Amino acid sequence: MAQLIRKARTRLRSLAGCEFTCIYLPLTTGDLEHLLQTNESLQFALDSYTGQISIHLPKHKLFNRNTVFHLVPKLVQSRAPLKALTVFTDGSGSSHKSVMTWKDPKTQKWESDVQIVDGSPQIAELAAVVRAFEKFKDEPFNLVTDSAYVAGIAMRAKHAFIKEVSNPKLYQLISELTQLFSSRKQPYHIMHVRSHTDLPGFITEGNRKADALAMPAQSANVPDIFAQAKLSHAFFHQNVPVLIRMFKISKYQAKAIVATCPNCQNYQIPSMGTGLNPRSLNSCQLWQTDVTHFPSFGKSKYVHVSVDTFSGVIFASAHAGEKATHVIKHFLLAFATLGVPKKIKTDNGPAYKSQDLKRFLNEWGIEHTRGIPENSTGQSIVERTHQTLKRVLNQQHRDTIILSPVESLCKVLYVINFLNCSASEPDPPILRHFANSTQAKLTEKPPVLVKDPETHQVSGPFQLITWGRGYACVSLPSGPRWFPGKNVKPYLGTAKITSKNSNKSSPESNTKPPQNQTSSAWRRRHRKAPTQQKINRPVTRQQTKQKVKQPSAVSAKS
Repeated sequence: MAQLIRKARTRLRSLAGCEFTCIYLPLTTGDLEHLLQTNESLQFALDSYTGQISIHLPKHKLFNRNTVFHLVPKLVQSRAPLKALTVFTDGSGSSHKSVMTWKDPKTQKWESDVQIVDGSPQIAELAAVVRAFEKFKDEPFNLVTDSAYVAGIAMRAKHAFIKEVSNPKLYQLISELTQLFSSRKQPYHIMHVRSHTDLPGFITEGNRKADALAMPAQSANVPDIFAQAKLSHAFFHQNVPVLIRMFKISKYQAKAIVATCPNCQNYQIPSMGTGLNPRSLNSCQLWQTDVTHFPSFGKSKYVHVSVDTFSGVIFASAHAGEKATHVIKHFLLAFATLGVPKKIKTDNGPAYKSQDLKRFLNEWGIEHTRGIPENSTGQSIVERTHQTLKRVLNQQHRDTIILSPVESLCKVLYVINFLNCSASEPDPPILRHFANSTQAKLTEKPPVLVKDPETHQVSGPFQLITWGRGYACVSLPSGPRWFPGKNVKPYLGTAKITSKNSNKSSPESNTKPPQNQTSSAWRRRHRKAPTQQKINRPVTRQQTKQKVKQPSAVSAKS
């Protein structure tokens, strides 16, 4: 207050050469007397003042008690974001598109306004800002732009003086913008956001939506096969074997496409390895089911995943929770897509131990088993599937096209089930699932020896049904049984293979191969040291005793 009085007196003396007749202060009588006695700033401001000091407002209609007089007009531009509609703008110099898009709060659908504007990207985006203020002039809204130039003009154009510029289009747009600001009564907020960011949230999603609308249209006819493969990988992000199979290109070309993809640099292309658990011998025989969390889906972050242990085909669905009702909904969708399995294996979660799920699986005639508590290795196939699913979701999430959680999952499942294969499995998982065929099924069943993991006894020979990385399935008289890969060795003898109709109760103990076959199968290969590099080791005490006893033994024999 004292600073304002001092500035006003100095300004009036420089302009009119006189003092104020009366100075009105918004204080009470007691406060004014106290400040005049104790406040040095007010004393210096009123020094040598000979006019009148009043605490009452002037008798003028501007200062009527029923009306509030504001010396400074109310600011319409808000410094903080408003709880209102959010409009995203963007412009492109190559396509000359001026884009504004927003999400309708009533229908929750994205709407857009795209026009062709000649000029630079800044001119195109400034035209979108002008259209936004014209369209939403009677309601508050937030304006988000990724151009620092446009954001600076929109923030400073409220009380700015416009001068003539060489670009007539720019002068026209700024003039229209200042006129809209001068007549605007509803508040607004202007925000600048960096383009092409991977941060989650509504602001980044809307900015990517505007960027996608501003992109130039691509030609549908691409005669070059290599260009088709690049476009397909940019949309689906397949691995190298799929690109070779789909487009008949060389291995080096497929590797070059994957190596130059910016989205695949941070996330490795998914492989067909799905864990080391024993799996079924046919499709829809054994499933593994679990729940994983994907926070980018928001309320639908609980992703229920089921994988067929034979074909590797995956089904996933996003839900708002992980209760028994959500698990049942997931199973119904999976049954309608892949078929009804004979057996499902899960962990010991509360939803999988509920009576509702037990009743549901009994109605469908499905056997339900649970793994060992606090041990996730029994679910390694589905745990590996979680990793693959999240990796592909993160790859798709970096694209410019914004998809809902359901649409994202559908696209990812299509890529994994239909567009994913390996050198050992050239067919995709969905084909192996419905054709009930895989490269792991052996046409010839060689005889093998088996070591029991519990008793460490070797038995055999038995027929090998299938094998894989770290596991093998052997046909025992009691039925097929899964063993770790290290416990199965090839049989090199000519003994008769044990049949399934054998009445022996314990095949591992009753069926014994020859001793030489057992020792040779599990004999470790020791590395032989070179004869020239002999190490002179000190002789132990036991070796010295044996050397001393040798002469006496010879003399006794003689």
